[in-house]
Amino acid sequence: MHGYGPMPQQPTTSRPSPATLTTVRVILVALTVLSCGLLGWAPMLRLAIVTRRPRDWFLLVVVLALNIGLFAFIMATPDDPDQMSDAAALFMMLWILGLLAGVITYYLYAEIRHYNTLGAPAPYATPVHPAPPLPYQQQHLAPHQQPQQHQSQQHQQPNPYTAPTTPPTPTPAPQRLDQVRAELDELSDYLRKENKDSRDGEGR
Repeated sequence: MHGYGPMPQQPTTSRPSPATLTTVRVILVALTVLSCGLLGWAPMLRLAIVTRRPRDWFLLVVVLALNIGLFAFIMATPDDPDQMSDAAALFMMLWILGLLAGVITYYLYAEIRHYNTLGAPAPYATPVHPAPPLPYQQQHLAPHQQPQQHQSQQHQQPNPYTAPTTPPTPTPAPQRLDQVRAELDELSDYLRKENKDSRDGEGR
């Protein structure tokens, strides 16, 4: 059975800082240009080591063969430029320019793309411990929750030994009733008297 310990972290490829990558690229490109392509194998070698892809190793062999061929062609040409034919000079120029453009373009494109896939470098790695499964938490929380639930049920249950209290009913005010009755009697007497006086006036 497997425990609930921290999961092993997978090894990640370290990514150099942007300043370091820029410095290395500038140096390799400058060496390739200043050597007229004869050191074009240097950036391709770095690219093959960094990416570790068979295609980059194959391109390294191709560039190395082109560099050897260019060096042999330069050594075979006469030392005096006037003795070199225009076709030989044009061929050598196209060879150098094609080698420079191909090596520098592919090297920068492939290396930048490779490091972009790795992502930005993290300042530090914090270990992440996975949380235990839910049943494990319930087993530890159940003994603590049961007394609280029991106490809440005790607070909610009424006490059987205490009598229920009823709200006090308002008592009628007898004096107020007597006063109302007296006023009604006076009003009825007054109305009777008015009716009697009006009848006597009509009879006369």
